[in-house]
Amino acid sequence: MTGARLSGSLLLALLTASCMGEVTTGEILSGDGVPIRYAVRGTGGPALVFVHGWSCDRTYWDAQVRHFAPRHRVVAIDLPGHGESGTGREEWTVEAFGGDVAAVVQHLGLEEVVLIGHSVGGFVVLEAARRIPDEVVGVVGVESWFDPDQKVSAEQVRMILEPLRANFAEMTETFVRAMMFAPGADSALVDRVARDMSGAPPEIALAMSENAYLWWNEQAEAALRAVEAPMGAINAARSPTNVDALRRHAPSLEVRTMDGVGHFVMLEDPEAFNRLLEELLPR
Repeated sequence: MTGARLSGSLLLALLTASCMGEVTTGEILSGDGVPIRYAVRGTGGPALVFVHGWSCDRTYWDAQVRHFAPRHRVVAIDLPGHGESGTGREEWTVEAFGGDVAAVVQHLGLEEVVLIGHSVGGFVVLEAARRIPDEVVGVVGVESWFDPDQKVSAEQVRMILEPLRANFAEMTETFVRAMMFAPGADSALVDRVARDMSGAPPEIALAMSENAYLWWNEQAEAALRAVEAPMGAINAARSPTNVDALRRHAPSLEVRTMDGVGHFVMLEDPEAFNRLLEELLPR
């Protein structure tokens, strides 16, 4: 009996692996000539396109790629300046990153896509959706969209970035450890994220951050209104979310919250996150 159960488990694992297929990687050039690396796995529609946040990379979505690949074509992108993508860009703006994501979707010939973005990646997928509305059947922001009524002044941006300009690595690591995780978070995960983010190229990270604040102030409301496809948000329960303000611009937006997690919800509790994301996918 034990052998039969083991054989059955092995067969199920093999069948699942077969459905997911191998991970394939590719590269295209952005409109300004920067190499963009991406990974693709699985088949089935709609395709799910995952976009990481500030100073991270596509591996932050590994648990989601494994989970969804048996039923969907899954794409994870390294934005320029991150992971294995190139760094030779003049302006690190949300608009440019949105164009990068749209370019990957069009290069792969994806006809129906759900764009999923974490943190600043949530700004990026809104910008991408404005460029390829015919292909987008859903947009999900992950710890990204909180309150479109809340703007960040130039003085506030200066105060936020000044310590990072003075000592990027030390201040970024301190911020990650103090602010981005819930109490009791896995120490190895905290170490990984702190190491990754503090090791980012400072000039890229600082420019991206400054431009992201500017984009949120000036473009977020219009970008939310521009999306005609179903929209969803998954935020940590501890992150104040102004649902009424969001729905003024995106009336059909569905919001899900997760308890006991910090900013990296998809890493801290991937099973719960995947379940909520499945609820938000088009049927």
